[in-house]
Amino acid sequence: MTTLDHLNSAGTASFVDTLRGIYEHSPWIPERAAAQRPFASLAALKLALQDAVTQAGEDEQLSLLRAHPELAGKAAIAGELTAESTGEQAASGLNLCSPEEYALLHRLNAAYKAKFGFPFILAIKGPTGKGLTRQAIIATFERRLKNRRQDELREALRQVHRIAEIRLNELLGVELRYGPAIMQWAEEIGAISDDENGLTCAYMTAGHQRTAARLADWMRGAGMEASIDAAGNVVGRYASLDANAKTLITGSHYDTVRNGGKYDGRLGILLPIAIVRDLHERSERLPYHLEVIGFAEEEGVRFRSTFLGSNAVTGRFDMALLDTRDADGVSMREALQQAGHDPRQIPAIARDPATLLGYVEVHIEQGPVLLDQGLPLGVVTAIAGSSRYLVELTGLASHAGTTPMHMRRDAAAAAAEIVLLVERRCAGKASLVGTVGQLAVPDGSVNVIPGRCRLSLDIRSADDAERIAAVKDVMDGIETICARRGIEFAVEQLVEAQAAPCAPRLMDRLGEAMRRAGLPRFDVLSGAGHDAMAMAAVVDVAMLFTRCGNGGISHNPLETMTADDADIAARVLLDFFRTFHK
Repeated sequence: MTTLDHLNSAGTASFVDTLRGIYEHSPWIPERAAAQRPFASLAALKLALQDAVTQAGEDEQLSLLRAHPELAGKAAIAGELTAESTGEQAASGLNLCSPEEYALLHRLNAAYKAKFGFPFILAIKGPTGKGLTRQAIIATFERRLKNRRQDELREALRQVHRIAEIRLNELLGVELRYGPAIMQWAEEIGAISDDENGLTCAYMTAGHQRTAARLADWMRGAGMEASIDAAGNVVGRYASLDANAKTLITGSHYDTVRNGGKYDGRLGILLPIAIVRDLHERSERLPYHLEVIGFAEEEGVRFRSTFLGSNAVTGRFDMALLDTRDADGVSMREALQQAGHDPRQIPAIARDPATLLGYVEVHIEQGPVLLDQGLPLGVVTAIAGSSRYLVELTGLASHAGTTPMHMRRDAAAAAAEIVLLVERRCAGKASLVGTVGQLAVPDGSVNVIPGRCRLSLDIRSADDAERIAAVKDVMDGIETICARRGIEFAVEQLVEAQAAPCAPRLMDRLGEAMRRAGLPRFDVLSGAGHDAMAMAAVVDVAMLFTRCGNGGISHNPLETMTADDADIAARVLLDFFRTFHK
């Protein structure tokens, strides 16, 4: 069996020959990476090979892509593939395509090559290394065929690196200790949904309660004491041998947006469960109590109130929210009671800050920064503050054919101008973003000038002063636009959350653990809100981001990550746990 020590000590020619099959017909890649030996870890070797491709010119990158065979193409049918490609295509059953599937793949291959000039490349062993289905491969093929060329070039190279990662694991006999379990658990609870057509897990629904019960079972199986509190948080405690020790908390949320992804929030619960299971199997205890909390609600889907779970833990749960009602008229109080919880006990959930050491959360990035950097992990510097509003515009509905343009009070035209105002005001700033994600013309008709329009407004920044200034400018702009167009407007504030900087001392400890794993420390801002924002009110917080695949898509069924990234994130977090007290 080839080992990393063998690769480090081998002559250059032997090193290149051993890695010849890792990148398809491209020995120049290990030739250039060889100069960086010795590699401290497999992660460092993977990055060195990747860097050789990244630093190459586009002509060499294209030659690498063109060295790959088409999926289920003529070479595959004729048995002319490399041993590696033959095994990979067989793992997804591409050697068993029906005549119709072969014909469809032939058409897709031809259309793709005509558009991009290189063959379609996909790591068909997938996120877990077990293989994608033919249906998933075809769906990915059809989706990526719509990409712009430069975007697809980057994605094709990323897929090449994923193929190389899987081949390296096989060459070196790597068995991932944590990643497969984390991915399998995510699949299992990802199948529990309020909606048959996608993953939706809203606060205190039947699916939400089943998910909580499953998490509690896994916590107990990992050696933790586990319970579900009055707010629905699933709490696993791995106690220290020192009963008087303080507590370090980790975790994230298990509720989802409508038709969401499998890893958003849930990764930050499942990953530490896998770590604790490993610690328990080794009979290893930490010098502090470790709590893994699956926060019951962060997304605000059912009752339009976010961070219910983490606010309960920090003692900042607003008990008045118990009277809010969902779209079916069910109050939050009733939903909790129907699920067997006593809302009156929620204040008792609050932790005493004096007993806490800190809070660390692992979360999928939900964006493309790490993906573009080619890095599996990043240290979060701060979580952006957020201001969210609903804006109601009221003009005058009138006949589209008889009302002169200069006499119109068109609510939709005002909304369009507001959308562009938001885009213009938030452009060009490093951490400032603005979005109009909802836009509706109630009771609109093709031949009627819109008399009403509703839109949402979401402005975020890691710098609260920058965000507040942008909000003021946008609100002033809305007033000016509406006055000029004769439109009345009303604004309802939904969220006002301050930015939450991460604690430098905890960031440094995560960065040191990353370096010990053979990865460079890379700092990244979180534009999305997380439970760490709520926890920051009572304790120092830190976050570790994992790479998000498929272009960084999240809050979407296409959200994806790999078992390898989950595994190295777990190893880094375990290192953080073991060295935290030192």
